[in-house]
Amino acid sequence: MQLVLDILSWITLSLGSAFCVIGGLGMIRFPDFYTRSHAAGVTDSAGAGFIIVGLMFQAGISLITVKLLTVLVFLWLSSPAATHALGKAAFAGGVRAE
Repeated sequence: MQLVLDILSWITLSLGSAFCVIGGLGMIRFPDFYTRSHAAGVTDSAGAGFIIVGLMFQAGISLITVKLLTVLVFLWLSSPAATHALGKAAFAGGVRAE
């Protein structure tokens, strides 16, 4: 059973790392503010989410898992709201897509 948990942890940590790297490249390569904020949102939601899930597999059933789950829920609620608020403020401030 430990081998299965280690494999699942490895897969989710690798996926999270890949999403973070791809999102970081998107923030560098995308042409305008709005697509860059999308890349940042993907990095926050998917990248950090998969990494936290991988850490939850490593922690097992414990208080650490509950804390990681709390962080994950807060991250999934706050990241899209912050990205939306940032985009709305940029639009109201006159930032236009190219």
